[in-house]
Amino acid sequence: MIYRVRHETLYLYSEPVATSHNEVHLMPRELPRQSLAKLELRCDPTPETVAWHRDYFGNDVVFIAVIEPHERLVIRTESRVDLRAPAPIDAERSPAWEDVAARVRRDRDPAWLEAFEMVFPSTYVPVSEALAAYARPSFAVGRPLAAGAIELAHRIHTEFRYDPAATQLATPVEEVLRQRHGVCQDFAHLMIGCLRSLGIPARYVSGYLRSAPPPSEKGSAKESADGPFVGAEASHAWVSFFCPENGWLDIDPTNDLVPGGGHIVLAWGRDYEDVSPVKGVRLGGGGHEMRVAVEVRAEPSRAD
Repeated sequence: MIYRVRHETLYLYSEPVATSHNEVHLMPRELPRQSLAKLELRCDPTPETVAWHRDYFGNDVVFIAVIEPHERLVIRTESRVDLRAPAPIDAERSPAWEDVAARVRRDRDPAWLEAFEMVFPSTYVPVSEALAAYARPSFAVGRPLAAGAIELAHRIHTEFRYDPAATQLATPVEEVLRQRHGVCQDFAHLMIGCLRSLGIPARYVSGYLRSAPPPSEKGSAKESADGPFVGAEASHAWVSFFCPENGWLDIDPTNDLVPGGGHIVLAWGRDYEDVSPVKGVRLGGGGHEMRVAVEVRAEPSRAD
């Protein structure tokens, strides 16, 4: 399926900004099942410097420097992405979770070393006994890892309330666990913390969800599998965990599903801090207001 993605971030400042420097993670990754056919990035005011690079995790990043005075900053991207659904897996045939947790601490194969980096606490994801205790009912001794992760995501989906007004980015995961509400970033951080607290490698995935299915799919089984989704009005977040033989497997606790044909990957890292869509510093500006608009529309691919 071909998706057209439009993303606009608008900053409105109460006072003029003399200069601003921004780092942007808004370029969909090239993956075996995801290819980028088009990408346009525009900034208003016109930046003095636009520099592309690839970060430690392999994400494409753009550095934007605006040095003229401005009271508003608009960053827009438009991309065209060819997305193919991943091959289904048999969750019950995945390895026992405790075997993975033990092996990742001793195996020095490059793939396992890469996974080992995602076991430790990070800026927004702690490792704690409270998180391990919440996860344990889904991870009985010998339970297949993928089956336990799917159940954990289901429990988060059913036991926590999606509430955009409940939390802020800095809200601690432990508070989300106590209050039982939040948004997709909170649920992703929570699930990652639960998995890491059991010794299971897990990383944060930033991306998009399709905004709505085409009219021809309304009410169909495909609509249920590919949308509509909770969190499709802005950039979204979900979880990827390391499962030997299968590699990294995605799971979306906000929508209680294994991502199929409706999740477009932008970037991944340890948590939101590594992959925030737009972040930066500025000189001046006073207070500010940020507005984000995202639209993801599907069109038939030549293979459909």
